[in-house]
Amino acid sequence: MLRWIAVALLLLASSSALAAECEVDIAATDQMTFDTDAIEISKSCDTFTVNLTHEGTMPVSSMGHNWVLAKESEVNDLATAAITAGADQGYLPPDDERVIAHTDMIGGGESTSVTFDVAKLQEDEEYLFFCSFPGHSMMMRGSVTLVD
Repeated sequence: MLRWIAVALLLLASSSALAAECEVDIAATDQMTFDTDAIEISKSCDTFTVNLTHEGTMPVSSMGHNWVLAKESEVNDLATAAITAGADQGYLPPDDERVIAHTDMIGGGESTSVTFDVAKLQEDEEYLFFCSFPGHSMMMRGSVTLVD
């Protein structure tokens, strides 16, 4: 009986670890930083969820943050277009096909999340995530890589 309990606990622990591979928690700060600069997404995930928390205290109007995923080759142009889109659009051009996924813009003490279809990512492409708030994209960015 004890052996079956041990096996059941191992299976439960394994399933929790697998579920965690399809989700990541990211923190942003008032110092224009994310707490990570690299995300690995398992090819076995159907969907992937990013949970973004703004650990600072400044309001969205002065130190807002979001999480945006795009092809590396399109990030700089997209970040420029985001500034033009303005605060009312969350500093993202509406319905821009270059945006693979994004969260809402949040201020200090707030959190948000986004779930997207992993099939949108191509194995031979390079991806970056960044914050589209004006002036943040060069400091607040990181890589997204598909892994086995």
